[in-house]
Amino acid sequence: MKTVTWLCLGLAALLLGFPSGSEAQQARKAARVGILLFSTPEGDANLAAFRRGLAELGYVEGRNITLLYRYADGKPERLPALAAELAALAPDLIFAMGGDVAPFARTATSTIPIVVAVSNDPVQAGLVASLARPGGNITGVTFVSSELAAKRLQLLKEAMPGVSRVAVIWNPDHVDPEYRETQAAGRVLGVRVQSLEVRRAGDFEDAFRAAAAEGAEALIVVSSRLVTFNRRRILEFAARQRLPVISGSGPWTEEGALMSYGPDLNAIVQRAATHVDRVLKGARAAEIPIEQPTTHELVINLRTARALGLSIEPSLRAQATRVVD
Repeated sequence: MKTVTWLCLGLAALLLGFPSGSEAQQARKAARVGILLFSTPEGDANLAAFRRGLAELGYVEGRNITLLYRYADGKPERLPALAAELAALAPDLIFAMGGDVAPFARTATSTIPIVVAVSNDPVQAGLVASLARPGGNITGVTFVSSELAAKRLQLLKEAMPGVSRVAVIWNPDHVDPEYRETQAAGRVLGVRVQSLEVRRAGDFEDAFRAAAAEGAEALIVVSSRLVTFNRRRILEFAARQRLPVISGSGPWTEEGALMSYGPDLNAIVQRAATHVDRVLKGARAAEIPIEQPTTHELVINLRTARALGLSIEPSLRAQATRVVD
């Protein structure tokens, strides 16, 4: 009996000594994910969606994941050094937010997996070999706005049938054919398209003066982290000049642009968290396809339309996914 008792006690001690499945999971080393941003963690327009995606997949900061931030605070010249700093920390993975940010992560490391969320074509930008089989160490999501450029100009023409001069704010360093696609659409629709190139925050005032000098009647903004970071400045200029603005994402319209047409950026960035999850669980970035949006939304700001004296025809309003009124 004594032998049996001691065996039972020993077995109980062994059982108590081993952690449960959930405890073992928590005991594992937390994943270390570097995050490279153009702005700041507080100021990035889509970072909350990415973190929400991680949370829905079971990642809890401070428990099973550690996020290592490096951010340029709107100064693109800082990105090369920041990307190198992140690579030197040897995280399990780097997440790069933006097509004008991702190239610096790619330059900093060819071995650490990189997940990107970009609004340009990652193949044309030289980030990956193809969308289906990226190759190398990069995967992620793309908003791929270029094919929507003609549609945006067409929608603007529906809202302003008489428009003949449109200015486009874009960053040439953000490899994206959207400006060229807008030019091509302009030739078809009889609209002169003016290029307003911005590479640094200091370029915007010159761009604004050029738009005013050329008599621009509307403004199209091409997505990039630089342009998004300066959204308030652009919309304030447009309001002063009474220029309708059309963009590729809803937040512009919610803050005063006339219209936006494009994918739900937060939903796509949130999807990027699934790529992070797959890589952290052992999948190779080279073999995870780059995801693209499958749906797009048209958002119209009727308050802005009224302030500009524009009447949105029922046929155009009927196309809207939602309206701001």
